[in-house]
Amino acid sequence: MTIAAAPDFADTNNRRQRGDVALWRLYVLRAFYLAIAVLEGAQIWPIIIQHTQNGKVWELMHGVAFCMLGALTALSFLGVRYPLRMLPLMFFEMAWKVIWLAAVALPLELAHKMDDDNMPTVIACSMIAVVFLIMPWGYVWRQYVKAPGDRWR
Repeated sequence: MTIAAAPDFADTNNRRQRGDVALWRLYVLRAFYLAIAVLEGAQIWPIIIQHTQNGKVWELMHGVAFCMLGALTALSFLGVRYPLRMLPLMFFEMAWKVIWLAAVALPLELAHKMDDDNMPTVIACSMIAVVFLIMPWGYVWRQYVKAPGDRWR
């Protein structure tokens, strides 16, 4: 018969003081990276492989966008293993979606020109709000704002 050891609350407090990110938050980040890699990748990679969308050859910027999203989905697999090291991918995901909502969706909505073609993208981009809630902002502040930058020479 094995008796479980009591949780070491001192160790938990020490980790918090060092600035470690809670384990549950790491798992949620991993789930988001995996969702990007698998769910978004399942939509993007067939288009990349076929070099067409809806039977049409890509226009220049469509090709660029698909390839950038393909890179994002492929690199997201690294986020499953290294959720904190790959946070810049989450920053990119958050940034492009917020920019698209502000620069494309909002003007369409304000002009009462939102259509069925744009609405699925509005819904998908709006889901990024969840990432804003689970982002370890204390860690981001310490590592990306407060920490000294890399040397210049």
